[in-house]
Amino acid sequence: MSNVVTRFAPSPTGHLHIGGARTAIFCWLLARHYGGQFHLRIEDTDLLRSKQEYTDSILASMRWLGLDWDGPLNYQTQRTELYNSYVDRLLETGHAYWCSCTPEEVEAMREHARAHGLKPRYDGRCRDKNLGPGEGRCVRLRIPQTGKVVFDDMVKGKIAVDVSELDDMVIRRADGMPTYNMAVVVDDHEMGITHVIRGDDHVSNTPRQILIYEALGLPVPRFGHVPMILGPDRQKLSKRHGARAVIEYQRDGLLPQALVNYLVRLGWSHGDQEIFTQEELIRFFDGSNLNPAAAAFDPAKLEWCNAHFMREMPLAELAALTRPFVEEAGLSRHGRPLEDGECETLCGMFRERSANLKDLAHSFAPLLTEAAELTYDEKAAAKNLTEASRAHLAALSGVFGACASFTAPELEAALNAYVSDNGLKFKDVAPALRTALMGFMGGPHLPEIMAFLGREETLARLERAARA
Repeated sequence: MSNVVTRFAPSPTGHLHIGGARTAIFCWLLARHYGGQFHLRIEDTDLLRSKQEYTDSILASMRWLGLDWDGPLNYQTQRTELYNSYVDRLLETGHAYWCSCTPEEVEAMREHARAHGLKPRYDGRCRDKNLGPGEGRCVRLRIPQTGKVVFDDMVKGKIAVDVSELDDMVIRRADGMPTYNMAVVVDDHEMGITHVIRGDDHVSNTPRQILIYEALGLPVPRFGHVPMILGPDRQKLSKRHGARAVIEYQRDGLLPQALVNYLVRLGWSHGDQEIFTQEELIRFFDGSNLNPAAAAFDPAKLEWCNAHFMREMPLAELAALTRPFVEEAGLSRHGRPLEDGECETLCGMFRERSANLKDLAHSFAPLLTEAAELTYDEKAAAKNLTEASRAHLAALSGVFGACASFTAPELEAALNAYVSDNGLKFKDVAPALRTALMGFMGGPHLPEIMAFLGREETLARLERAARA
């Protein structure tokens, strides 16, 4: 396939959500697979609900996801004259006509059709009146009276719609503004769009748009309509299912490559492979293997995917991404910002236990707290800081204090020697030691904790717990 050109066309009436993000990813991948172009168009004709802050948020989310676009950013509100020039062309060729029917009259036609068991539609009464422009008049497309609109959907296969199901749709409203379907056809033609991937809520628009293409004598792009993403209960996806805007996932410390990977797999597959690099996605995504069945959103699977990418990432890169969350949490070491090496060390210690960057940053807190300020978990302290274990902590304070280099290997050897020399089992001292160092029963390898804390802070924690 050559010269593939796709587009993503969000409306700036809200932030970019995961359904729209998945559509954008599919379009971007198809263009990149074939070495084509991917365009971004802002469909801002809903003047009441469209806001610049949402446009800015959508663009920021696209950049964060790594979905770069080709050519200029297009805004529909800046192209009204262009759309109307195409409407005028349809009027000149007889493929469109002026209509003087009021909205009330059109609704009465629909009610009359419903009452007689017919499809509620405009009855075409102005079709042959040869009206010209006038106050309150709109322009309608003169559609064929017989036949079918047939197209081969990339996802759903062959779709055929009888023209009797449609009516002579409005393509320019009485206020002079072109309608959505008219504007989309003009935009897609002007941008040279060859493939349109979008949500299947647009399936009903496609036959109408094809009729506009044909009336204008323009080539019709290939369409693909992907099913909506459902919640785990197979109902329409909503916030109660854990679905949020892309910007919220970013703020909560998700990695963009994890969100891209997860969303691509909601409706597309390549064998049984679950994890992909960006290069693999581009290589494998050719527009086939798109699932016509709706996929269910699983927050736990997304979390698993994110944790995988965090574990595989170079520590320096992970630390750089985690640092803003450390700063946001107000964490510091001895009143100063973490050094790069310290942040990397902490990431290495805690990333196996964290599902996102925000959790990872917060997990550092116990090791960045001064001994006197460390909070003990009540249950852990009651269970583990007994009279016998406090005696072990006092003894270990002397053992660790005598270590020459205070490195993890030397601390581990000293701890093992203490356990062995005193005829103990590891479980006789480890819970108390962990509670003393972390304040709760969790965290990484004990020698790693002590090596990071350093001699002074480690001994201060042991001495405080021994007196508890």
